[in-house]
Amino acid sequence: MAALLSSHLRPCGSSLVLPVSPGGRNCYGGRSIRPEGGVACFRRLVCRSSSSSSSRSSSPRFEPDECQKVIPRFLKEGVVSLALAVGLLAGAPALDVPAYASPSGPVVPDLAVLISGPPIKDPGALLRNALPIDNKAIREVQKPLEDITESLKVAGVKALDSVERNVRQASRALSQGRSLILSGLAESKRALGEETLSKLAAGLGELQTIVEERNRDAVAPKQKELLQYVGSVEEDMVDGFPIEVPEEYRNMPILKGRATVDMKVKVKDNPNAQDFVFRMVLDGYNAPVTAGNFLDLVQRHFYDGMEIQRADGFVVQTGDPDGPAEGFIDPSTEKIRTVPLEIMVVGDKSPIYGETLEDLGRYKDQTRLPFNAFGTLAMAREEFDNNSASSQVFWLLKESELTPSNANILDGRYSVFGYITQNEDLLADLKVGDVIESIEVVSGLDNLVNPSYKVAG
Repeated sequence: MAALLSSHLRPCGSSLVLPVSPGGRNCYGGRSIRPEGGVACFRRLVCRSSSSSSSRSSSPRFEPDECQKVIPRFLKEGVVSLALAVGLLAGAPALDVPAYASPSGPVVPDLAVLISGPPIKDPGALLRNALPIDNKAIREVQKPLEDITESLKVAGVKALDSVERNVRQASRALSQGRSLILSGLAESKRALGEETLSKLAAGLGELQTIVEERNRDAVAPKQKELLQYVGSVEEDMVDGFPIEVPEEYRNMPILKGRATVDMKVKVKDNPNAQDFVFRMVLDGYNAPVTAGNFLDLVQRHFYDGMEIQRADGFVVQTGDPDGPAEGFIDPSTEKIRTVPLEIMVVGDKSPIYGETLEDLGRYKDQTRLPFNAFGTLAMAREEFDNNSASSQVFWLLKESELTPSNANILDGRYSVFGYITQNEDLLADLKVGDVIESIEVVSGLDNLVNPSYKVAG
């Protein structure tokens, strides 16, 4: 697999392993990292190309006394990732190597600065928070409704006391902030927003009744419904498309907004299930070029009939077409169509293109679409070419306690452009060889501009 996700550390016994593609090409390889005597020693495993000879199947193993030969190159390639991973997974970052890549300044970040609280893992919450809006009033309704999830972790009906406080807080915030919420609606969407806001108010009353009746089982479904209303109101606050796409990418397929797609997967050798359907939200507000490229390929039916090509417990990956090509060949150019690395940072007005946050020295910045949720959707690419992504995508499976927001070693290095919002837990059951029967657009296709699938060929 050509465009390989290769920088995600995972625990493996006493070592940390960067996963490799089972049949990849031009991949970065995996490193097994073992702190021994305070020194990070590692070995590199080079992927076998589907068309290469066995001479590339592996490379030399580095023993402890050879570490110093490799450390300079490792520092250049990304000491931040190693330091964070070792610090998070193996305790304090006690590496007996210089904490810098050059004399100009420190590279290893202060973990106390990066980890500022429990990460948000719910894909719906991540998508709501990623909207380009600034309306405190609606956020004050959103937060207590999201907090119901934590309240429900208490056993039995005792949880309902906390839920009731959450509901009252949300109702009070809506009542006091209604005028500010209405003023934040885009003029073209005002009528729809007002209607949704009325449904939200009524639904809060219904949830209060559910709590008073001590009907715990009915709380979560109603909470989900109300948060959907909140998300709809927040989307109605977005006026037009506020992102400026660089001129060199403006003729590519661009998603100016969001789109929802359903991916149907035929599962093999599982007596309990034959078909899984995953609903995904593609976020063009924060990754317009990447999301547009994917949606365009969906409309070309590029992924229909393609197998899951990697499923190792940490990522699920697909998108490598048959034949020598490592991505989608655009019929109009007869060349592989690639998209740039695209990272939106909290506080920025437009995405960063072509450079990782590590490259820019912005490793403390928080990405708008972090690798926090189970089922985070991102583009795979070659490790040393930031702009080599084409058609290969992956979904992250790893729990986010070990890779929290702003300290995740993938954040700022790979383009996230969406999340699975329904049935994401079933991702872990997918295996290599399971077949994507279809990916179909549910909504948002009208947000795609410059679609190449409409061009002849």
